[in-house]
Amino acid sequence: MEIIATHGSTLLIIACIFGFFMAWGIGANDVANAMGTSVGSRALTIKQAILVAMVFEFLGAYLAGGEVTSTIRKGIIDPDIMADSPDLMVFGMLSALLAAGTWLMIASIKGWPVSTTHSIIGAIVGFASVGISVEAVHWSKVGAIAASWVVSPVLAGSISFGLFMSVKIFILDTADPFKRAQQIIPIYMWMVGFMISMVTLLKGLKHIGLDLNLGLGSDFANAALLSAAIGLVVAAIGGLLLRRVKEVPNQSNRFANVERVFAILMIFTACSMAFAHGSNDVANAVGPLAAIASTIKSGGAIAAQTVMPWWILLVGALGIVVGLATYGWKVIATVGRKITELTPSRGFAAELGAASTVVVASATGLPVSTTHTLVGAILGVGFARGIAAINLRIIGQIFISWIITLPAGAGLAIIFFFIFRAIFT
Repeated sequence: MEIIATHGSTLLIIACIFGFFMAWGIGANDVANAMGTSVGSRALTIKQAILVAMVFEFLGAYLAGGEVTSTIRKGIIDPDIMADSPDLMVFGMLSALLAAGTWLMIASIKGWPVSTTHSIIGAIVGFASVGISVEAVHWSKVGAIAASWVVSPVLAGSISFGLFMSVKIFILDTADPFKRAQQIIPIYMWMVGFMISMVTLLKGLKHIGLDLNLGLGSDFANAALLSAAIGLVVAAIGGLLLRRVKEVPNQSNRFANVERVFAILMIFTACSMAFAHGSNDVANAVGPLAAIASTIKSGGAIAAQTVMPWWILLVGALGIVVGLATYGWKVIATVGRKITELTPSRGFAAELGAASTVVVASATGLPVSTTHTLVGAILGVGFARGIAAINLRIIGQIFISWIITLPAGAGLAIIFFFIFRAIFT
């Protein structure tokens, strides 16, 4: 308690810096999961993708990032074990932020798309089990989160496979693909608008003090009705844009005009994926920061659950945007162009499948890995064309980088933990 009272302000300032650094790493590395398919399919240039992502990553992190944040903050470590030594929890969370941020910086420089969720959870488990006690970790919670890392790519791959097969059946394999695309694609646009609106209304607005009530009883029913209407608006706007796309004769590729239409749809899915990514992955930066701020503000009391201050989400959202703008291009190229050949129609299926998985996870509070989700989605689209369409060498390299991430985060966190404890005690 004495350390918290003496050094509280200093520790909080350091925590904000480390939280911003971790969020920078998320923007620099993990944003490829949001925008890689758009760039890889050439629906957007890298500059356009970064501008789109800056807006929607920020909105997702700020409006809908609080639900997953509570899982990271209170679900992995048992606060009761550290009740008599809150300074250890503060040192540990500082170590976790710095360790995960450092590993993400290294991976981004190398162009490796690694999991930010793996990084921070590995770091938290590392410092808690070695620096405090093995019993301090809720291993059952860690097990459930680890299971989601397997479930999320399978689920995203299945959804993406189904979406691409629906595109193939209803559009590509028809007598007039271009005409069918103009008829069917507004339905996909409605799906994008509905999905993003649901998570924003159900989870996001509560974090900024707004409460939705249309007189239908439950929050879900109110949100579903309004989301359906928002989806119709999105579909209507998309339909107007589609009318401006004129069919251009192309003897060499009968699907060229369809892909031009899907390129428009990719703008919508790029926005949805960026929003979904921000809502899920901001927790990796602001979860530990929120735990530190709560403990210092209370004078050393470790709360299992606290209200998420708006300024903490703002630190995370700004950090993601800065990381994206300064170093996001490198990993975007790896994810978008090296796993499998992407066209706008394939990229759409992968992106919407991944976004759906991440949004569902964010709404239920389960911190899935966006990296695993998007790679699973791209693999699902690739499998729809056959195993030969996938670059197995690149997939192998990505899997190895995922395996390294957990021990790297844990090892760095343990080292930093003992350094902080030596400095402040």
